[in-house]
This record gives sequence, C-alpha cells and structure tokens, in this order.
Amino acid sequence: MNLTKDQKKQKSQDLASEITTGGTVFFTAYQGLKFTEMEEVRRALTPAGAKFRVERNAIVEHAINQAKIEGADTKLFQGPTAIAVGGDIAAVAKALVDFQKKNAALKLRACYSDGVWYNENQVKQLATIGTKEENLSKLAGALYSAVAQSAQVLQAPIRDFAYVIKALQDKQK
Repeated sequence: MNLTKDQKKQKSQDLASEITTGGTVFFTAYQGLKFTEMEEVRRALTPAGAKFRVERNAIVEHAINQAKIEGADTKLFQGPTAIAVGGDIAAVAKALVDFQKKNAALKLRACYSDGVWYNENQVKQLATIGTKEENLSKLAGALYSAVAQSAQVLQAPIRDFAYVIKALQDKQK
C-alpha cells in the first residue's frame, strides 16, 4: 500500500505520541514468521498491555526522532522491523523472550524505556525480573510479614505480664 507523504507524516506523529505515552518500545526482527505466528505474538503481548505491529523503518525512525529519543542505533532501522509499544516492560520482555524460545525466527534487537536503551541480552534479563504486579505482591507480603512479627514482639511483654498476674492469683487462692 503506497502512502502519501502526508499520511506517512501522520503515521509517524501518531507513533511518536504512542511511544511517548507508552514509554516503552521493543524492536524485533520478524523475518521468517508466518501470519499466524505474528498473531500469536500479538495475543501474547495483549495481557502485558503492549501493541505489536509491523511498521516501515522510515516511519519508526522519524517517530523516534519526534519523540525526542536519542541514542538509537541506525541498525535498528534496517531489515524487516516489528515493534511492540507500551505495556509493563518486564511483562512484555517475558512474553517476547518466551515466544522467541518457541520460534527462533523472532529476533529481539533492542528496547527503549524511560530514557534507557537495552540490548538483546539486557532484554532477556528484564524478562526474569517479574511483572510489576508480581513485584508489588512480593513487597506487600514482605511488609505484612514484618508488621505481623513486630506486633507479636510488642504483644509479648503484655502477654507475659498477664501470665504473671494470673499465676499470682492462682497462687493466692
């Protein structure tokens, strides 16, 4: 489908605002993936809050520039490129790495999130971190455990004092 120059500019602006809003963009090479496999990647990324799509390299490059993202490697914009925009960075990384394990045709190139560029190996490390919800639940469990232990420690002197008084009452009777 041939796009006019104005349509390309509009797509680039829309993508730039989407990247700015989402804060995260993953760059992948998809050569060798079938349509059904691409749809499988999209379904895997939906729960993580990311949108996966194929875009022209020139449009993606202009969108990155419009979003004022610096430090992009020019190799990212060569060859067939698919991007995943938005979502929880750890959840998206995990979904992409899991899919890559099943299908080696998907190649992770890089990721940009909150002013930081990550290479392929760093994206794989991000996949092991756990999602935001998982980390928050672990933190909540640790905080609850600490509070419960503190409450038991603080209640111990009062409980022991009550036992002493009860023992004295029993002894006097």
